[in-house]
Amino acid sequence: MNLQSIKQRFGIIGSSVALESALATAVRVAPTDLSVLITGESGVGKEVFSKIIHSLSPRKHNKFIAVNTGAIPEGTINSELFGHEKGAFTGATGDRKGYFETVDGGTIFLDEIGEMPLDTQAFLLRILESGEFMRVGSSKIYKTDVRVVAATNAALIDKMQTGKFREDLYYRLNTVPISVPPLRERKDDIYLLFRKFAVDFAEKYKGEVVRLDEEARQILENYAWHGNIRELKNIAEQVSVLSEDRIVGANEILRFIPDARKRHLPAVINKENGSGENMQEREIMYKLLFDMKNDMNDLKSLVFNLINSNNLRVPDLKSQASYQALQESAPDNNFYSPSNTFSVNENENLYEDEPAPRFTSEARNAPTIQLEESLSLEEMEKEMIKKALNKHRNKRKDAATDLGISERTLYRKIKQYGIE
Repeated sequence: MNLQSIKQRFGIIGSSVALESALATAVRVAPTDLSVLITGESGVGKEVFSKIIHSLSPRKHNKFIAVNTGAIPEGTINSELFGHEKGAFTGATGDRKGYFETVDGGTIFLDEIGEMPLDTQAFLLRILESGEFMRVGSSKIYKTDVRVVAATNAALIDKMQTGKFREDLYYRLNTVPISVPPLRERKDDIYLLFRKFAVDFAEKYKGEVVRLDEEARQILENYAWHGNIRELKNIAEQVSVLSEDRIVGANEILRFIPDARKRHLPAVINKENGSGENMQEREIMYKLLFDMKNDMNDLKSLVFNLINSNNLRVPDLKSQASYQALQESAPDNNFYSPSNTFSVNENENLYEDEPAPRFTSEARNAPTIQLEESLSLEEMEKEMIKKALNKHRNKRKDAATDLGISERTLYRKIKQYGIE
């Protein structure tokens, strides 16, 4: 089955490279029993990918269940997932099967896996490794054959470092990772999705489909969409209901998304309370440029001090050919000008054991050497990112910390500059 038919079957709209890459990974892993970890922001459609994996797997005729682990209270989640025995706790009036028992042979989708309590994580790890579990209040071991597809919008690596998520469970779940891109990285798909939602709404309520003019469309495509597809669908339905005109312009669309005109510039950090990133990207670049300039000036001063305080030997400049070649190689460099540095006596042999010529006072007052420096912030930023990644062996979190930016910003910059 090709990707286009899968999109039609599951109602997926879009053709961005990142989206199709995620779909291709889901299709490839579907026939196996490997655990899958789907990552992405809230509202990007992670559950759809779990349904694709189940529908294309040998388990497709068995049960599929989606469980939002973040919505289940901590005191009852073990009972919900693994079941309980009669009298296991107050209110347990009878035996109850959990999801892992009732979905035996099928697929279970665990959404918001990062919110799962630590003790539940230990039980889940046992199921993933051996297929064994125990009901709450029982010592009997049960067996189940369930494929687990997990999803999260949280940074599990951060939770691991703070002790809120088990490292062994993370690597067991993350056998095959699938990253679903946010809507703002799929700009060409935004208007297509808006049209789809507007048409669906018009058909449902037997009304006329709303359309956007070019300026309104550009506003829509350049908006950040922090709520992703869920937020876009809400806006499409609001416009369909509340807009008086069926051709919606820029002023009209701004009624529904007034933040679309705001510029999302870096915020000023309050260093006293320790919140936010340590340094913004632009500040890093400026600091790097100033540090490099200071280093170059220090290096120049060091060279002149060494020349003036030591008896340094110099090449033989008697040969006119050598002199001309040297001049041609640095025609604008005052350092190599004899008139500004020293004079050579034609009868002197500079390679004999006699005092080497010293620079004249003119050398001490010679103009500062001006080196051409690249002031491209993009190039400097790219080089800094490469150095940080090399330093930390491509560990993005450590590199981001070293650079003073968030891991998400580093990921975006890596994609922007095509850094491998």
